[in-house]
Amino acid sequence: MSENPKNTIAFFSLLLREFSTDSAKYGFLWVKIFLAHFSKCSTEENKKELRKSVENLRSSNERERERERERERERERERERERERERERERERERERERERERKRGRERERERERERERERERERERERERESICSLFPNPLISSLANPLRQRPFISAEALLFYDITMPDCIIRDRSHIIKFSRNYLRSADLEKIHPDIISHFGTKMIGNYIEKIKKLKHPYLCTVSRDNKGQATVPVLCFLPLGKKEINERVINVSFSSRIDIVPKLSIQMLFAVRQKGILRRRARMTELSQASGTESGCVRGAAALMLPTAMPKRSEGTRAAGGPHRFKWTAPVQIAHHREIIIDGHFGDRKTTQVPQYLYEAGFCDDGKKIGCTQPRRVAAMSVSARVAEEMGKKLGNEVGYSIRFEDCTSERTKLKYMTDGMLLREFLMDPSLEGYSVMIIDEAHERTLHTDILFGLLKDIARFRSDLKLLISSATLDSAKFSDFFDEAPIFRIPGRRYPVNIFYTKTPEANYIEASAVTVLQIHITQHLGDILVFLTGQEEIEACLEILQERIKALGKKIRELVLLPIYANLPTEMQAKIFEPAPPGARKVILATNIAETSLTIDGIKYVIDPGYCKQNYFNARSGMESLVVVPVSRASANQRAGRAGRTGAGMCFRLYTSWAFENELEENTIPEIQRVNLGNVVLQLKSLGIHDLINFDYLDPPPAETLILALEQLYALKALNHKGELTSTGRKMAELPVDPMMSRMILSSADNKVVEEILIVAAMLSVNGSIFYRPKDKALHADTARKNFYHPDGDHLTLMNVYKEWSATEFSMQWCYENFIQYKSMKRARDIFDQMVGLMDRVEIQVTSNPGDSVGIRKSICSGYFYHIARFSKGGMYKTAKKSQTVMMHPQSCLVEDLPRWVTYHELVLTSKEYMRNVVTIEGKWLLEVAPHYYKEGEIHDSSNKKMPKVKGKSKDELTKEYK
Repeated sequence: MSENPKNTIAFFSLLLREFSTDSAKYGFLWVKIFLAHFSKCSTEENKKELRKSVENLRSSNERERERERERERERERERERERERERERERERERERERERERKRGRERERERERERERERERERERERERESICSLFPNPLISSLANPLRQRPFISAEALLFYDITMPDCIIRDRSHIIKFSRNYLRSADLEKIHPDIISHFGTKMIGNYIEKIKKLKHPYLCTVSRDNKGQATVPVLCFLPLGKKEINERVINVSFSSRIDIVPKLSIQMLFAVRQKGILRRRARMTELSQASGTESGCVRGAAALMLPTAMPKRSEGTRAAGGPHRFKWTAPVQIAHHREIIIDGHFGDRKTTQVPQYLYEAGFCDDGKKIGCTQPRRVAAMSVSARVAEEMGKKLGNEVGYSIRFEDCTSERTKLKYMTDGMLLREFLMDPSLEGYSVMIIDEAHERTLHTDILFGLLKDIARFRSDLKLLISSATLDSAKFSDFFDEAPIFRIPGRRYPVNIFYTKTPEANYIEASAVTVLQIHITQHLGDILVFLTGQEEIEACLEILQERIKALGKKIRELVLLPIYANLPTEMQAKIFEPAPPGARKVILATNIAETSLTIDGIKYVIDPGYCKQNYFNARSGMESLVVVPVSRASANQRAGRAGRTGAGMCFRLYTSWAFENELEENTIPEIQRVNLGNVVLQLKSLGIHDLINFDYLDPPPAETLILALEQLYALKALNHKGELTSTGRKMAELPVDPMMSRMILSSADNKVVEEILIVAAMLSVNGSIFYRPKDKALHADTARKNFYHPDGDHLTLMNVYKEWSATEFSMQWCYENFIQYKSMKRARDIFDQMVGLMDRVEIQVTSNPGDSVGIRKSICSGYFYHIARFSKGGMYKTAKKSQTVMMHPQSCLVEDLPRWVTYHELVLTSKEYMRNVVTIEGKWLLEVAPHYYKEGEIHDSSNKKMPKVKGKSKDELTKEYK
C-alpha cells in the first residue's frame, strides 16, 4: 500500500463507497484496516478528511436504513388496506345475505297475503251461495231482491223508526211477521208506487189504502212515528211521508182516516249495514320470564324480553298522592327490565295511558336522580300541552316545575323540570345544541306509528347516539302493528307488550257512498242520539272548517227538535281552540245528557277521552303533499288508511262495548283504502330537515339511516332550494347564511326572509309578519250571525300592497291598545292567536342576537318589506294571466287568488304568496304585490331577464277581479 497519505485516503475512500453499498459491515471492516494503517502515516489534515468520510458514510447508511423501514411500513399499510378490503367484502356479502333473507321474508309475506285473499274469496263464494239459497225461498222477484239486505241486519234494532223499520201492534206482529220485511222494501224504494200490488194486498187495502193516496201526492219521503194508546201499545201501523222544510206543511201533526194523531219526524237517516264485530282484548296473565321472576312478578314476553304490565285505567292523582287500587306490577318491573336493554319497543293499545304513566314510573324509579331528565316526544303540540298538564295534575305538581312541555315558540319548563314533554320538532332542534343529549337519561318517542317527518329523522339520530351512550335508554312507543318493523330497525330491540283492556266494537258501513260526509256525520249523530242508549259520540273530521260546519248543522237541527230529544252537548277540539274550550272534552256530560266531540285525527291516538261509546268515521283526513316536479306543497283532504280506520274504531271500545259507523262502503274499505298511511317523509318538502341535518354535520343524506327512505327526487330538490336560498355552497356545505338560517325555528324560506330584512332595515316589521304567518292563518273569525260586521272590521286593516302588510297592521294596532282582549273581540280577531303571535315575536326578537342582526324598524317602507318577503319566497312567484287567473313563474301552474285576500278585487301583475291551498282549485293564500324586476335583484341566480318580461316601466292598468261574494261562492 502506498505510503503517500493522500493516495491512501483516496484509495480507502473508494473502497468504503464500494463496499458500503453492498453491506455496511464490510465498510466498517475496511475502516478499521484503514485506521490501523493511517495511524502511522496520516497528518492532521488527513485525519479531518477521514473523519468527514466516515461521517458521510454513517449518514448514508442511516438514510438507507430509514428508507428500508419506510418501505416496510408501506408494505404493512398495504397489507392493512387489503385486510380492510376483505372485511368490506365480507360486510357486503353479509348485507347481500341479509337482503336475500329480507326478500325471502317478503316473498313469504306475499304468499301469506295471497293465501288470505284466497280465503277471503272462498268466504265470499260461501256468502254468495247462502244468498242464492235465501233467494230460492222467495218466489216473488221483488222479495228475492231483498235477500241480501235481509240477511245483514240493520245496525239499529228493528223497532227504531229512523232506521228504516216501523213498529207494529203486537197482534199484527204475531199474525203477519213478514210485514216488517215488506216495510223495509217500502222505505228503500222511496216511492210506494213502485211496490207490486201483490205485496200491498198482504197489508189489506182497507187498512192502508188511505195512506197510499196521501203518499202519492208527496215527492220526498219522510218517516213518522206511530200513535200509541194509554198503555204504550201501538194502535195503528202507519207509514206517512212528508218532505223536510216544505213550506206548505205548517204543523207537525196530521189527521188520518181513523182519528190518530201522528208526530212527524223528518227522515234524516243514513242506511247502514252491520259488517263485522271487532273483537275485544282483555288483560291476561302470561308466564314469567327469568327477568320478571327475579322481581317476583308475572308478565308476558316477546323475543325473549319480559312484557311490561300497565294499568288500563290509572286512578287520578290528587294532592301528590295516587289513589289505591289498580295493578302496580308495571311500576316495579319496568325499571328493572328497562335497565337491561338500551332500546325498547313498547307495543300497547291506544288509550292504555302509557303516555302519562310510563314516564311517571321511571321518574319514581330514580331515572332522574343524577340530575338528568326524562323526555317524551309527541307528534302534535296540542297533545304535548294536554298530556303534560294531565301528568302534572296526577303528580300534584305545578306545570312548568317538575313537569313541563316545550313546543315551537313556547317553552314551559325550568331548571327543576324532570319530565319534559315536547313535540318531535323541538327535540330535533335540541340536537343542534346538544348532539349527544347529555341532559337526558331516558328518551321516549311516543306515537311512533304516526311516522311524522321529524319522528322518522329522530329514529336515525337516536339510533346513532345510542351506540356510544350506553346510559341513554330509548323507548319507542307504538299503538299499531308496526312494532316488528321498529324492532328490526333498532337492531332486534325487544318488544314489550302492554296488555290492555278493549271491548268489542260493532262496525257498520253505509249501503251506498255518501256525497256530503259532513252532512252525513250530522245526520248520523242525531240518529244515534234519538235511538241509542247513552254514551258519548266521537266524530272524526279533517279540520277546523269542517268541524265548525258540522257544529252549525247540529245546532240548527237540535234547535228545531227542541225538547223532544235529550240534551246534546257539542264539543269541538282542534289546535286553534282556546285552552279552556279544549279542556271541556275531558269533563263528564251532565246527567241524562250526551257529549258529541267533533275532533280531527288528533283523537285517534294522541288524546284519550273517557266515555266514548260511538264513533263516526267519514274516512278522511288532511295531509301535506309535496309535488317535487312542480315544487308545490299543498294541504289536501285524502282518504284515511285501513290502519287509521281501525284505530278510530277502537276508540269506541275503551270503557265498554261500542259501535263504529263508517260513512263509506265495506267495498271501499277493502279495495280503495291503503293498508297504512304513507310516512310523511315520503310526501312532504324536506328543505327544513335537510338544513338541520346539514347543521348537525350529516352530509351523506342518501345513506342516512332512514326507517323508510325519502324519494331521491325530493332530496335533490330540497338541496337545490337551499342552494338557491344561499344556505349551501356548490359543495353542499353550509354557508354562514345557512348556519344562521338553521338557528331560526322556522322554515328555510321564512328564515331567509328574516335575514334579508336586515339589509332593508325592516327587521321588526318582518318579524311581525313571520309571527302572524306562524299561527296558521287563524287571525280573523267570521260568525255566521255577524258576517257583515266581521267583513267590515276586516277591511279596516286592509293594505293596498297585500295580505302580509294587512297582518302587520293588525298586530301594530293591537299592540297600540296594550294587547287588549276587548279590542280583539270588537274587531272579530282571535285573541288566542294574537297572543301566540306576540309570544312568537318576542322569541324571534331574542334570537336576533344569535344570528347577529340588529332589530331595526321602518314601518313606512313598504318596498323594503315586500323586497324582504320576495327574497325568501322567490320560489312562490306568480304572474297574472288571462281569465283572471295566475301562472307560477317557473312551472306555469295555474293558481288563483284566495277569496279572503285583500287583493282579490284588484289583481296585480306580479305577486308572491305564502302557501297554496288545494280545494276545488289551487288557491294562493297570504299574497303580496311585487315588481318583476325585484326578482333579478334578490335572486339573479334563479331568474333570468328573459323569464321576467316585466313591463313595470310602462303604465300597468289594474285588472278588475271578481267580487268577493262571487269568489267565496266559487271557493265553497
